[in-house]
Amino acid sequence: MRLSNLADYAVVTMSAAARHCGGGRTSASELAAETGLPVPTVQKLVSKLTAAGLLRSTRGAGGGLQLARPAAAISLADIIEAVEGPIALTSCVDADRHDCVLEGSCKVQPHWPIVNKALRGALADVSLVQLARTEELV
Repeated sequence: MRLSNLADYAVVTMSAAARHCGGGRTSASELAAETGLPVPTVQKLVSKLTAAGLLRSTRGAGGGLQLARPAAAISLADIIEAVEGPIALTSCVDADRHDCVLEGSCKVQPHWPIVNKALRGALADVSLVQLARTEELV
């Protein structure tokens, strides 16, 4: 399993935003400059992350972007879901999808929710505080 580029960039963007905690607001262009991501990509991510309640955007003088809640209360799972939707390894757990040739006869399908819950739990255990650290991990 791999994250999409957009989900990866969302993690990078949120990590940069978290490093501004306590230092006031930042902007999409500042985050783009800090991360090396294109401004339009960061703007698209800011829109998704704001809609998901992870960033707060304030207009006008003194406006800008800031985390919508403390970095310790934002998980890797939250960020990925803001961009990708619910975390699931297979599409068969989605009641609206019926594109699997094994649907109706698959003996594994009932177990995928358990796997997905475990995966989401592992991602939820990684906080934005951890992701925003700049020191080398050994």
